[in-house]
Amino acid sequence: MSLDDWILALHLLAAFALVASMVGFWVVVAAARSAERPSGVQAALRLSLPFVVLNGIGAVGTLVLGIWLAFSLDGYEIWDGWIIAAIVLWAVAGAAGGRAGREYGQVAERAGELAGAGDAPDTGLAAAMRNPRATALLVVSTVATLLILIDMIWKPGA
Repeated sequence: MSLDDWILALHLLAAFALVASMVGFWVVVAAARSAERPSGVQAALRLSLPFVVLNGIGAVGTLVLGIWLAFSLDGYEIWDGWIIAAIVLWAVAGAAGGRAGREYGQVAERAGELAGAGDAPDTGLAAAMRNPRATALLVVSTVATLLILIDMIWKPGA
């Protein structure tokens, strides 16, 4: 196997990590939404930490290794439209996902406070967990990630 073959394999592995982290985030959000007590919300959201790491590895790996491949492989240039589209979508996914993470992080902090103060069910916490802005940001991040996959598989214009 050549170095480019290894870089491509690692690029694909990073893409898998990125998609797996998105699936994990949705599972965590669903679990936190179904929790009845603040301690349950807090515990569910705490499970997102490995997915944050996985997402970071996937995001950095796909970008760095993808740019490497664009420069290294014949027939591809960094200014190809489908590569630029992937980089723009990567930025959108990261920005939206980061903002969603901050929103859910605030909910986790509130859940921790409520769990320490008696752990009684709280309608405000349940409403915060269903915050349409946080959900919309997670949807945008997910859709952008899926569009990157579509772009990478079919390479429109290549």
